[in-house]
Amino acid sequence: MINVKKMSIDELNELAKKIRERILDVVSRKGGHLSSTLGAVELIIGMHYVFDVEKDPFIFDVSHQAYAHKLLTDRWEEFESLRQFGGISGYTKPSESKYDYFSAGHSSTSISVAVGAAKAIKLKNEDRTPVVLIGDGAMSAGMVYEAMNELGYLKLPVVIILNDNEMSIGKPIGAISKYLTKLKAGKFYQGFKEKFKNFLEKMPKDLKYTAKKMEEFLSVNGVFFEELGLEYIGPIDGHNLEEIIETLKIAKELKKPVIVHAKTIKGKGYKEAEGYYEHWHGVGPFDIKTGKPLKSSGLSATKVFASKLLELAKKDEKIVGVTAAMPSGTGMKELMQAFPNRFWDVGIAEQHAVTSMAPMAKEGFKPFVAIYSTFLQRGYDQIIHDVCLDNYPVRFAIDRAGIVGADGETHQGVFDVGYLRIIPNMTLFAPRDFATLEKAVEFAYNYDKGPSAFRYPRGAFELEEGIFEAKDFELGKAEVLVDGKDIMLIGYGNGVGKAYKVLKILKEKGIDAGLIDLRFVKPFDEELFKNIKAKKWYVISDNAKKGGIGEMLSSFAKENRLHKYIKSFEYPDKFIPHGSVKEVEKYLGVDEESIANEILKEING
Repeated sequence: MINVKKMSIDELNELAKKIRERILDVVSRKGGHLSSTLGAVELIIGMHYVFDVEKDPFIFDVSHQAYAHKLLTDRWEEFESLRQFGGISGYTKPSESKYDYFSAGHSSTSISVAVGAAKAIKLKNEDRTPVVLIGDGAMSAGMVYEAMNELGYLKLPVVIILNDNEMSIGKPIGAISKYLTKLKAGKFYQGFKEKFKNFLEKMPKDLKYTAKKMEEFLSVNGVFFEELGLEYIGPIDGHNLEEIIETLKIAKELKKPVIVHAKTIKGKGYKEAEGYYEHWHGVGPFDIKTGKPLKSSGLSATKVFASKLLELAKKDEKIVGVTAAMPSGTGMKELMQAFPNRFWDVGIAEQHAVTSMAPMAKEGFKPFVAIYSTFLQRGYDQIIHDVCLDNYPVRFAIDRAGIVGADGETHQGVFDVGYLRIIPNMTLFAPRDFATLEKAVEFAYNYDKGPSAFRYPRGAFELEEGIFEAKDFELGKAEVLVDGKDIMLIGYGNGVGKAYKVLKILKEKGIDAGLIDLRFVKPFDEELFKNIKAKKWYVISDNAKKGGIGEMLSSFAKENRLHKYIKSFEYPDKFIPHGSVKEVEKYLGVDEESIANEILKEING
C-alpha cells in the first residue's frame, strides 16, 4: 500500500498526477468509468492521508469513482486487469481487497452503510470513523435523506465528503465562500456556534427571531444539512490537497456527523473530459490524443427502442415517459429533447419514477418507464403497490437485460423475469431481434389492459436480422420458428438468437431439433405447449434460473401431466462476475457450444 501519510503536499500532488496518468492509460485501452474518477483523485488521497484505511470504514457511493483508492491500496499493477474477466472490479469489492469496506454499484447507499457502521462501532466501543465519498448526483435519491435524518438524530461521528462537480463558483462568490469556510472550519467558530445556540435559548421571545436569522446567515452554505443535525463545512476546493487535508482533520476531530462540501471538476486532468459531458462518464477504449472511441458503437437495442418510441410519440401526444438519471443510456435523451414537456429524467429516483407514471396512466396517458434491469429492482415495491395493484397500464422498457459485461455483479440484468413474473396483473414479453423490438414497442403502446414490461439486451441481439419474419405480438402467443421431432429448444428474448445457434450445431449432428420463440412469459401460450410432440424441452434465456422460465414450464408440465423432460440453460443461482458476455457465458457453461455439447451428451448417452 502507498503510504501517503509521510508525503509532503508537493509529493502528494505529484502522486495525484501519476494516479491520473495510470487511470487514463488503462481506461483508454480497456474502457471503464472516467470523468467521475478523475475528478475524485485529490479527495481520495486526502481520505487516505487523514483517516486510517486499515480500520476506518472507507465507503464510496456507487464506487465507480474509487479507482484512485484501488491504486493506493496494493492494486497498482493489477489495475491493468480493470473490468476484464478474472481481473479487478470497476467497483469496490470486499472479496477483492480488505481495503474495500463494502460492495457498491448502485447509487445512494453509502450514508446508510455509514450509519450502520457507526452504530456497530459505538456498540463495540471502538475508535473508528466511517468516511463517505458521495457525488452530488446521488443526492437525488430519497435513501440519502432517510439516512441523514437518522444520523442527525443519533449524532454519531461520520464524515461525509460531498463531491460536487455540477456547478462552478464565480470568483466573487468563491472568495466569500472560501472565507466563510475557513471561518466555519476553525475551532473558534465551532465553539462560538455552540455558545451562540445556548445564548439563543435564553433570549426573550421577541428577540429570538432576529437572532435565529443571524444564526442562519452564519450557516448560509449548509442550512439544509444543519437543519438535519449535521455539521456543514464548505464549499472547499476539491483539488487543493492542503485545503482538503486541513478540512478533513477538523471534520474528524469534531466527533459528530459532518458534511464536507467539496467542489471538483469532472474529468480533471484530461481536457477532453473536463466539465459536464455525460458521454465521458463511462467509456469504451479511446484514443487519448483525440478522445475519439476506437470502435464504432453500431446499431443497438437502445437506439432501436428510442427511435421507434420517438416515431410513435410524434403521432400521439398521449405518449409520455421517464427515466432515472440515464437519459443517454436508455435512449430517452432524444425524446426529452423533442418533447421536453412529456419526457422526464427524475435523477437517481427509480421509486419516484415508477410511482409518478401510475397517475399518468390513470389520467389517460400512455407512460413508458425506461430503466435498466438492475436499477428497476430499486422500484420493486412501487411496481407492485402503485402500478400493478390497481392495474394501471404503465409500460416498462427494461434495458440492459441479461449479462451486461464489465460492470459485473451489481449490474447484471438477470433477475427481472423472476421478480416481475410473480406479480398479478403484469404482462411480460420480449423481442428476439431489432425488428421484433419495434413490434414490442408497438404492442406496449397499444396494450391498455394493464401494466406490461418488455426486456432487451445491451448492444445488439444474438439473432441476425432477416432470419425470421418479424410478426406482430399477440397477447400470450408463442411462435414456432422451426419444427422438430427429437427435441424442442425454447428461447425467450435474446435467448432465441443463442438457441438458433445451438440448433444449427445440432442439425449438423443429425438431430431433428425445433425452435420456439416463447415471446410471452406472462401470459404464456399454454395451448401450444400442451401440443408439443417433442419429449425433451431445453430452455435458453438470459435470465436467472431461479424463478425463471424453466421453473415456469416445469410447473406447467407437472400440473398438466405432460411427462416432459425439461432442462434449463438459464443462468445459475449465483452472482455473475464481470467480463465480456461470451467469456462469462462460457465460464457459466451456457454459451452455444457448451449447451449443444450438453444436449448431444444427453441424447447420445
